[in-house]
Amino acid sequence: MQPSATSTHAHHTGAVLLVASAAALGGFLFGYDTAVINGAVDAIKEDFHLNSAVLGFVVSSALLGSAVGAWYAGPLADRYGRLKVMVIAAIVFFIGSVGSALAVGPIDLTAWRILGGLAVGAASVIAPAYIAEISPPDIRGRLGSLQQLAIVTGIFASQLVNYAIAKSAGGAGNPIGWGGDAWRWMFAAECIPAIVYLIFALQIPESPRYLVRRGRLDEAKTVLDRIVGGNTAQQIRDIQASLRGIQDKVQLRDLRGPRFGLLPIVWVGILLSVFQQFVGINVIFYYSTTLWQAVGFNESDSFVISVITSVTNVVTTLVAIALVDKIGRKPLLLIGAAGMMITLGTLAWAFSTATGSGDSLTLSPTVGKIALVAANLYVVSFGMSWGPVVWVLLGEMFSNKIRVTALAVAAAAQWIANWLVSSTFPALSDIGLGFAYLVYTIFATLAFIFVLRTVRETKGRALESM
Repeated sequence: MQPSATSTHAHHTGAVLLVASAAALGGFLFGYDTAVINGAVDAIKEDFHLNSAVLGFVVSSALLGSAVGAWYAGPLADRYGRLKVMVIAAIVFFIGSVGSALAVGPIDLTAWRILGGLAVGAASVIAPAYIAEISPPDIRGRLGSLQQLAIVTGIFASQLVNYAIAKSAGGAGNPIGWGGDAWRWMFAAECIPAIVYLIFALQIPESPRYLVRRGRLDEAKTVLDRIVGGNTAQQIRDIQASLRGIQDKVQLRDLRGPRFGLLPIVWVGILLSVFQQFVGINVIFYYSTTLWQAVGFNESDSFVISVITSVTNVVTTLVAIALVDKIGRKPLLLIGAAGMMITLGTLAWAFSTATGSGDSLTLSPTVGKIALVAANLYVVSFGMSWGPVVWVLLGEMFSNKIRVTALAVAAAAQWIANWLVSSTFPALSDIGLGFAYLVYTIFATLAFIFVLRTVRETKGRALESM
């Protein structure tokens, strides 16, 4: 008896889901690493006797490393394959985690954080590109969204682990019973997801698009038969046609074009990445506990609110996974941008009514509740749209010829934008939190206009048609 079409489709869906989930673990490293520093920052400042300027550089150094790692990941993946870059990223991340845990001063801690950032940046490029290249068109959006789900899950896991370690020691700067300060074990805990990522990277198949490009057609057909199904011979012919004329190694100069020196599609990817960060989402995660303490919540309440915010982001990412292949990428981005305009504008108004400054900043009870609701609705707006959908688009919007190289440039721009937002927020908040949120409101408005005018829908299209 031959298997039914439904059972065959279910088999392929299950196989590609497992493979895509394994690749998305790179996003977990991304989220975990960007959030782990929050629980350790005060203890590091005290242990190493750092002033605010040096501390700020130590904290942000991983973001700069990530930008460099993303920049070089594309050319390396085109030359050596997607899986080899994943394996290298996992090993480098493991080394960076151990080094950070054993750091003896701010200089070597910065170096280890940059090293770990290189791995995170590389993983942030490879995961969406690989997932797009192994996914059937009808579920590619849902599978691409796994990258963002892994990121927000990593952030949430990092907060819980940091809290558990600090709680057991009575503070991040206190020693753990079995030796070493708590903040060092926060970094050491990163070794576990690095090992898991390495194990999975050694198990999953290479991208069929990469295999076709290298002339390894039998291997490509085996992968497509296993995880996509359908007329794999025709799929290989389509991939070959899309790669016709490509050089052995795509280089950055291949992205040159008539719009300010780059191809227009590359600029769309760069600006999607920049707007994803310039709406200020990482302020909510990097500074949330401090933020809510500043407006009247105690330390315990602030932690609970931060956890609620993280859970909200996870749940809304699941909403995006359910919708992205049904209503499309562009509508979700427009809905999300509109929601962020309203909620950020509400936050700007709320904090413009605050009295006092710095640690003595307070909101009235009514306005404080409005601000809390607006902040979480802002996370909802971002989590169901710009968080996952930008990664989906970056993985699929470029042609087979330039995909990972163009994605590398866009991801590097995203990490730089992340660093700019994170490093400028303290200065903006000194002017006033109302002013800071007004700036992010303006960028959300610009993001809405940008998507409306320039982004094309990619739902259901084969990669070879991009």
